[in-house]
Formats: sequence, C-alpha cells, structure tokens
Amino acid sequence: MPEDRTLRLAAFREVRRLTEVSGDLNPRDLRAGFRFEGTRIPLINPQRGIFKPQQMRYLLSIRTVYPRPGARVWYDDQRQVHRQIYEGDEAVDYAFMGQDADAAENRWLREATENHIPIIYFLGVAPGLYQAIVPAYVIGWDARSLKARVAFGTPATDALVYPATAGERRYALREVKQRLHQASFREAVIAAYARRCAVSGLPEQRLLDPRT
Repeated sequence: MPEDRTLRLAAFREVRRLTEVSGDLNPRDLRAGFRFEGTRIPLINPQRGIFKPQQMRYLLSIRTVYPRPGARVWYDDQRQVHRQIYEGDEAVDYAFMGQDADAAENRWLREATENHIPIIYFLGVAPGLYQAIVPAYVIGWDARSLKARVAFGTPATDALVYPATAGERRYALREVKQRLHQASFREAVIAAYARRCAVSGLPEQRLLDPRT
C-alpha cells in the first residue's frame, strides 16, 4: 500500500489538472479516477458522498450534490453550503451519512478531523456539475447534530497547511468564493435563497447577485 500522503498528493494534482482542462467537472470525470503506479484510483464513490479508496488510510473526498429542480433534497447541506460560502462564514456544514454517527463513512470524517487530513471537496454548483476545492479540511465533528464542519485551505500548492485560526479559514473561504463567481455558482446562490434578497426578503435577484 503506498504511503497515504504520496497517493493523496497525486490525487490532488490530478484533480487540479482536470479542473484546468474542464473547469466544472462532471460525474464521468470523477468516476474515471486516475492511474497511480499502474493502479486505477477512484476519486469518488458514485453512490456515496463520503469516499475513502481501499488503498488509502484516511478519507480522500466528500461531495455535495446540487439537486435537479423538483428532485428530493436528501441533506440540508445541499441547500445551505452555497449560502454559507456567499455569506463568508469560516466553515460550511456537511451532513453525516444517515443517522448512525458510528457508520464507517462518518468515522472517516471523524478520523480526518482528529488527524488534520487534507481532502478534496467536490461542491455541486449545478445539476451534474462540481467544482473541486483542494484542499479542504474537516475541522469539526458532532455526533449529536450529525454534522461535520468543513473549512478550506490555501489552494494550488502541495505545501498543505491546516487552517488553524478563524482568520486563516475566512481568508481561504474568500479565495474559494472568488473562484466560484461564475454562472453556475450564481445560480446556486440564488436558488439557495429561494430567489429572494438575503436582507430584505424581496424577490429581486439583482440584490442577491454574488458578483456584486
């Protein structure tokens, strides 16, 4: 089994390469994975949002799906994460898988929290499209609320530095927010606010436009 960090950095480089080529990533991009020392390493589990390859000790990626219009919303973070990024919180919520905090996927989240493990966050920005945020960190784990807290690190570097302070986390989130300012993210934010102004509640999208 390769060293976890070596394989993790290879995954990060592949995701950055895919993003440079394609921008928003689709499920086909993510399912293909990448080759490492002759072995195909997946980037996601198509059926689950929390993923650890069998070749790795710790969690590799998490995913938030952007629901199609009229489709069932399975987790409240599918609606909240864009709002939290837009409002500039220092971290975003990520719901556990199911109701058992001790389920394998939820233990992976806890282990990532305890060990400051850098991960990939595939953030849904439109139905079937994801932005890869690398690195992200699970900074909180709460069995009572069945939620984790996810913060972002400094992007585009192999010098992975855990965002230990609120200031570092807010700075990294601003970087993510600037990168996400495009049509797909704009629509996601507007949908998160039910197409109403965040302050007045009025149905005026111009007051909510994340580009302003």
